[in-house]
Amino acid sequence: MLTPAPAHAEFTVCNQTLDVVNLAVGQQNEGSFQTEGWWTVGANQCVNVIREELANRYIYIYATDVFGNAVLDGSTDMCVERRRFVIRDTDDCWVRGQVVARFHEVDTLQQARWTFFLTARAP
Repeated sequence: MLTPAPAHAEFTVCNQTLDVVNLAVGQQNEGSFQTEGWWTVGANQCVNVIREELANRYIYIYATDVFGNAVLDGSTDMCVERRRFVIRDTDDCWVRGQVVARFHEVDTLQQARWTFFLTARAP
């Protein structure tokens, strides 16, 4: 008898660097952007950041090293906080006591599942 397989993550980030990274993710949710963080990912490990099938073509990620320095180039400004967070909207981060971070846009090509591989920057 076959048993149902456990639900698979629909957006996974794999850290292929030699460093521990902290991740935040952003996506459109009910008409506005929402950001959420943090996931800590060890070297050569993966984390599931969105557990349902992807509803958006574009997912945004922000990654920092253990010192808080960005390790992924991004061009989309969204809000983050220093501790765990879920933030609705991307406007007026400073006014709300949040930090502006430059998220990297990931084009999932409208797939239901996607894995993003975070790699080391070239020297």
